[in-house]
Amino acid sequence: MPLDPIDLGLFAGRLSALCDEMGAVLRTAAFSPNIRDRLDFSCAVFDGQGGLCAQAAHIPVHLGSMAYAMADVVAALDWAPGDMVVLNDPYLGGTHLPDVTLIAPLYAAARARGRSAQDGAPIAFLVNRAHHADIGASSPGSMPLARTLAEEGLILPPTHLIRGGVLQTEFLEGILGATRNPGDARGDFFAQIGANRAGLARLGTLVDGMGAAAYRGALDDLNDYGERLARAALAELPPGIYRYEDWMDDDGQGTSDIPIRVAMTVSAGGVHLDFSGTAPQVPGNINCPLSVAAAAVLYCFRCLMPPQTPACAGTFRPITLTAPVGCLLNARRPAAVAAGNVETSTRVVDVVLGALAQAVPERIPAASHGSMNNLAMGSTDPAAPWDYYETIGGGMGAGPAGGGWSGVQTHMTNTLNTPIEVLESRYPLRVTRYGLRRGSGGAGQRPGGDGLIREIAFLAPAQVTLLTERRRRAPWGSDGGADGAAGVNRLNGRNLPGKVTLTVAAGDRLRLETPGGGGWGAEQDSGE
Repeated sequence: MPLDPIDLGLFAGRLSALCDEMGAVLRTAAFSPNIRDRLDFSCAVFDGQGGLCAQAAHIPVHLGSMAYAMADVVAALDWAPGDMVVLNDPYLGGTHLPDVTLIAPLYAAARARGRSAQDGAPIAFLVNRAHHADIGASSPGSMPLARTLAEEGLILPPTHLIRGGVLQTEFLEGILGATRNPGDARGDFFAQIGANRAGLARLGTLVDGMGAAAYRGALDDLNDYGERLARAALAELPPGIYRYEDWMDDDGQGTSDIPIRVAMTVSAGGVHLDFSGTAPQVPGNINCPLSVAAAAVLYCFRCLMPPQTPACAGTFRPITLTAPVGCLLNARRPAAVAAGNVETSTRVVDVVLGALAQAVPERIPAASHGSMNNLAMGSTDPAAPWDYYETIGGGMGAGPAGGGWSGVQTHMTNTLNTPIEVLESRYPLRVTRYGLRRGSGGAGQRPGGDGLIREIAFLAPAQVTLLTERRRRAPWGSDGGADGAAGVNRLNGRNLPGKVTLTVAAGDRLRLETPGGGGWGAEQDSGE
């Protein structure tokens, strides 16, 4: 018998809450600022076949790509109680190498005569994905200007980190040995293990209380509910084919003005997005696997759905996409992908929103700052090694309902900034300026949000890598609104490319001025 609306809401809330609890465990147990302070991690629950059941409101690019790729990972492996599998290979279920995923199966336990018996197949999978600032790349921060995947760090195909409850110590030590700070890396891995164990315990209690059959039935009800809400939201889009294109600035290896094109077909059966016409994969690292492009697509349509829509597989049934194999959004191994996850995913959002703006202009905002403004740095000195990575916010695009927010992360990331106190206490760095970039938001009836200015002084020599976008092509305004200001990178007052690796000396100052969001609507003449 299907769950009534109240019980279904409670069931969905319990699943979502256990993902939040996993995130709390991961954050409080982690060692690195990237996970503990910036919250660059995500947690989710999947069913026994790898279908998404619930997720916390963490990182959209993590969660959408997990939802797209998880079924293949589940089907490819031999699972047993007590297992945990680790992976980061972008071509086998990951996004880019710093995002390390840990997967744990849950088996339904039959409580009988005081002991637990396991049935034959997992009933669920608990998953978390966390960004490790050091995954063994040659450049500090593990976000190099690479040409191949192997240059980007240690590649982990789906492999058992824990087998039958036994930690594979030699395998873990091999991973840690590839990093500059094994102590922090060890702590982060055990935090991920702890988060999954918390999820296993909480979901196990729920399944035991309901019974495995009732739990599976509740998931069916949840997926059907999500699909109904999704189809109702998509039915508000006028049928037709809507096209849009936007461009990546460059790939850091000499290729510039790289197009991403979409044809969005809206019909009674749902929505299909065809990315034919998008540029072929490029020498630089802005390529991405199709799962990352899918994450951006799913995010855009989730924004059109009502707040109570569950984050489950059923919600995304009416949405499909294709991209030619070998193009920027569906790259072939061994293409480098470090920036594809962070920068290209963000541009896919701009392209999809641009198409949607033709269908429902009264609901779609202008482009936001369009870059995660990635800054990776550290020292390769074996006597004093350190690695650090952060993303920096910018201006949000304005929309029909209001102006854009200033100095925020938008769309595919949901991380915090690293507190200045943490940055300065752990690394040889000083933050000399951090504030809004006034006037960088696009003008309009509703102005775009302003970007940020973040200036860092180095107290010791370091190697720095920047992976940034919207330095050449500004975020677009909408419905007559002006474009936001393009971003600027400077070292000691000298302009830098959007993507660059350089060595800095003590006393040097790096300054990032991030893009503003586009404005919405033509400014109205005051008549004076």
